[in-house]
Parts: sequence; structure tokens; C-alpha cells
Amino acid sequence: MKNFKSKIGITIALGVSAFTSCSKFEEMNVDPIKANDSQVKIEYFFNSSLTGAQQDPNIAERIFILDWKTAGRQHMTNGLTVGTVNDDYSKEYFRYSAEWIKNATKGIEIATKEINDGTAKEYTYNLLQITRIWRAYLISELTDNFGPVPIVYADGVNPDYKSVKDVYYFLFEELKDATSKIKVDTKIPEEVEKFDRAYKFKADNWIKYANSMRMRLAMRLSEIDAAKAKSEFEAAAATNKYIVDVTDNFTVAEKDGWDPLTGVMSRGWNSQALSATLNNLYLGLGGIKTELQVADSLKSAIKEEDYIGKRYSNQFTTMTNDPSAGYWLDGLPNKIDPRALKAFFVPGEFLNRNYFNYSTDSRKNVDTLVNGTTKIPVNTKFTWNAFTTGDWGAKGTSNRLRTTLVGKVPAIGQQFRKSTSSRIFFANWESYFLLAEASLKGWSTGTTAQAAYENGIRLNFEYWEVGKFASDYISSTNFNRVGTSVSFTHITEPGDSHTMKYIDGYTNTAGSTNVKYPVNNLYKNGTVRNDLLTKIITQKYIANLPWLPLEAWNDHRRLGLPFFENPAIENALPNLPDLNSGNYMTNSIKFYPQRLPYPSSFRDASSDKYQEAVSLLGGSDKVLTPLWWAKQQ
Repeated sequence: MKNFKSKIGITIALGVSAFTSCSKFEEMNVDPIKANDSQVKIEYFFNSSLTGAQQDPNIAERIFILDWKTAGRQHMTNGLTVGTVNDDYSKEYFRYSAEWIKNATKGIEIATKEINDGTAKEYTYNLLQITRIWRAYLISELTDNFGPVPIVYADGVNPDYKSVKDVYYFLFEELKDATSKIKVDTKIPEEVEKFDRAYKFKADNWIKYANSMRMRLAMRLSEIDAAKAKSEFEAAAATNKYIVDVTDNFTVAEKDGWDPLTGVMSRGWNSQALSATLNNLYLGLGGIKTELQVADSLKSAIKEEDYIGKRYSNQFTTMTNDPSAGYWLDGLPNKIDPRALKAFFVPGEFLNRNYFNYSTDSRKNVDTLVNGTTKIPVNTKFTWNAFTTGDWGAKGTSNRLRTTLVGKVPAIGQQFRKSTSSRIFFANWESYFLLAEASLKGWSTGTTAQAAYENGIRLNFEYWEVGKFASDYISSTNFNRVGTSVSFTHITEPGDSHTMKYIDGYTNTAGSTNVKYPVNNLYKNGTVRNDLLTKIITQKYIANLPWLPLEAWNDHRRLGLPFFENPAIENALPNLPDLNSGNYMTNSIKFYPQRLPYPSSFRDASSDKYQEAVSLLGGSDKVLTPLWWAKQQ
């Protein structure tokens, strides 16, 4: 195997702090920096790397919430969605990632030296391979954010940067080589197992994770390097050792506090309100009536299926291709994906154990719209709405509903905020959605696209504890707001529009309107809304909420799926200069963030390595420069 050396050069390190978490696990109090050679073990460094990558509240808020969840449209906020990048966030993530990779690399070096010296324990061989698998994930995460990154770290010198293609090819080789060298019958002592918070160093679990990750990474290349993607995916699938059971899921338990194990969504001031993207996918999808999902006290708020809401043309932007734009649903939708009401709380449903009370504003059920000199009170209790991002101009300043989100619109539930969940890095449903997409391409997977697709849905429904709805949901031909249904055999297109009722918010006059299904120009030139791949990615996107926002962003960059509405353009968006009042009903990769630019700290610390990295990027160091595997136009 390759001998990887330990120290990440200054190009990556950028002020990496001493190891802070590896000595805090149960009774182990050895500081690897200060310990002698007999006390420094690979398991200490593995534990430090894995624990650190759970993200303490400082980096979790910046990268997981404000970058990944924003770019992946898992909540409603501007920032990266409108092309605005925070260099300080990127500095922190670059620095933290360096520490996680550095710890894993140091562990690899220690184990390699012990093996070469003949002093290794029998289990050291497996720990070495497991650490390589884990480090492969960390490098994949880094390259999917920035682009070119190092793959080999030389002691005391700045590492060379490699193209995204070279990084991916390296990761495939690492995963293959590491899994081939794991000895499944090796016993891990109990005193060592505790240093692996995910799998306790169980060989079979790590092999399954490595193969599932290999399938994930292979699919990432499917649009740019199809032959390589197919061969890597098929080889991983042929092992029949990948994550399929809930006990195989890669999860790490969170706990309350202020350290890397604190929940990634725990900061109360982050409203994490329902995004328009998610809302349009949820509404009507699966045909499950809301009355079957909510408490009796909410049932009177349910509206008719063909009712879109109250129209407030002076306070709600329509300069976006969001099909729900311009309306306020003054009640609950008639039908909705059952997972929506589990993940997001209904405003005013105070008896719901997952209702989030952050401030007194959270319990206010009336806000106002300003219409000239008139203030229009709007009751937000038992309503279901989501707003587009972007610049709403004067309409936004007249709309307090949008400026004070907490308690006015659905937001991520308390169960994800109180640090008592387990963060998911890879779940069984993702394996099945990957198998479904691969089968659709005609790759050899050992299953069919339909069977894998439906298995993925059922497993995710079990996670959300809504399994009783799964069969009816899977057979549903109801369209959601973007024109996609669930049934795999139902590929009828919805047409260009559908008629819905509304009420004029100023006169209370009833009317009807043709609501257009959006045209997704990023996928098949906008010619389809309900084909099989759209169904698969829609379900994968919904299933991976809220734990895998980076994967949501990755799929959209790769395929243009699912449909992401454009930010509102009442005023020009300086960081999305190509989006304007003449083209906002179309889609372009120039309207969505494609990557994180390298932080200024990297550029300042090593200008030659920075230039090397940018030269391998294939474009300028900008947020709108697509990565190698992403859509290029």
C-alpha cells in the first residue's frame, strides 16, 4: 500500500490548532501531541478526526447551515443562494478540514510505521484501512466544495494540488485498495472499539460504507466520465456489500454542549424555514390527505385541493419562476408528502412536541402587510407557506411575514435542534436511490430501477415513522407543484398549467388562475417534468433532508434536478449578474452557486499553490465556476 506521510503543509493547514478532541473520549486522557511513541496510536487520531468532522457549532453554522443547507435549498435564506460567498466561513472550513485530514493522515503514518517496524497489533492493519476509507470521505467533501485539492501530503512541504478528476480517481483507488486489505475475522478489543463512534471498527460495516461511498462518487461522474462511472459503480455493487439495512447506516450520535458532537442544526437563531424548493416538491406529492396526518385541532384549517391561497400582488414578488409565487396559503394544504409534517412544524401548533420556541415571536400568530397607508393583519396560525429567496424590493419591505420568519412559516423541527439525534453521513435509502439511477442507465446492479426506487422510499418512510402511508404514496399519480408524481409507472406529463382557485387578499373576491408548471431548462431542455430520473432524484432529495445538504447541492449541480426556482429579481442581484428581469422564467447554471471560492487565507499564505489550484479548476476562482463533474452550461 501507499505510504502517506503525516504533515499537511501550510497551504492547507492555515493555522491548524492542536488536537482537542482525541483525549476527551471516556477515560482516555492521552494527548497525542505530548505523548511518547508507545502512547500514540492510530485509534486516537482516527477518533480525533471522526469526532472533529461532526462539526462544532462554530463551523456547523457556517458550512453546514449557511453554505450547504442554503445551496441545497433545504431552507429559506439568501447568502450562497444568491451567489454571495462569505470568505470568513470558507477560511474556517478550510482550516477545520485541514485538521480532520491531518489527524487521519497522522494515524495512517503511525500505523504504517508500526507495521514496517514489526510492532503493530493484529488489529492495527484493519484500523489503517478504515482510516484510509474515512480520509477518502473527508477529501471528497473538500473537493466537492472547492475543486482541486491535494491527495498526497508531504512532510514539511506544501502539497501539490490535483484536478478534481485526479482526486476522484485517487479516491476510487483508495477505497478499492483499503477494502481489499481489511481482514473481516480480526477481533477488535473493547478498549479500542470505543474510539470509533460510528461502527466500533467493525470490518463488515466499514466495507459496506466504502462500497456505498464508491457508488456515490461514481454516480457523481456519470454525466462527464460515463465509462469510469459505470465501471466503478458496477464493481462496488457486485460486491453485494453496501449499506442496505438500517443497522449499516453511517451515523454519529450528537449530544448537547459546545464541542464537535453538538448538533449541527442546534443554533436557535438559524430559523431554517421551509424553502420554496421543498414546498413545491412536497405539495400534493403522494396524494396523502393532510387530514390523515394532523391532530384534530388542525383539521378545520385544511383547504380544498385546488385552492392556492390569497393573492397579495403588492407584497409578494412574482419575478421568479416559483410556481407558488404571489400567494399566501391561509390554511393547510389538502394533500402533502407525509415527511413534510414530520420535518417541519406548523406555525401555531404549540402542542406539537417538535414545535420550536426560540423567542416570544415564535408564538405570535398575527403579522401585517403594509399596503400604502393601510396595515393588513394576516393570521399565521395553522398556515403553510414558503418564500423564494432573492431581492423582493419594495414588496419585501411591505411584507413583515417574510422578514420575521420564526413562528410565521414552517421551520425545521425541535428534534433536530436539541442535539439528541444522530447525524447521518450515509443511509440505506441513498444506496437504493443510487441503484435506481444506475439501473435506469442500464448498468448492472442486481436489481431493477423500480424495485430500488420503491425500496428507497419505504426505508425513508420508516425513518420518519410514516410507514403506514408508504404503499398508497408509492402508487400515487398526484402531481406536486412542479409536475412530478411518485408512481414509477406513471410517466404522463402534467401539461403546462393547471387551474386553481384563489382569493384576492385586498377585496376578498374569489377568482381562478392558471398556475404554470415550471420549465426546468437545466434538465432535457425543460421538455419533461415527470420522467423516471426526475422521480428518483426528487425522492432522493426529500429523503436526504436534513442530514445531507451537500449531496442535495451535488445532485443539482450534476443534473439540474430537482427543480430549483430562481431567486426573486425585483432588484438586480449583484452576484448573479446573468439573472435579470428578462430571463427569470428560465434556468441557467449561472443562476445557482457552483462551488466555494478558495479562502483568501490560502491565497495569501501560498500564492504559487493557489495559482496551481486555480489553473486546475478550468475557470476563474469564482462561485459560478462549475466543477469538472457538474453541468457546464
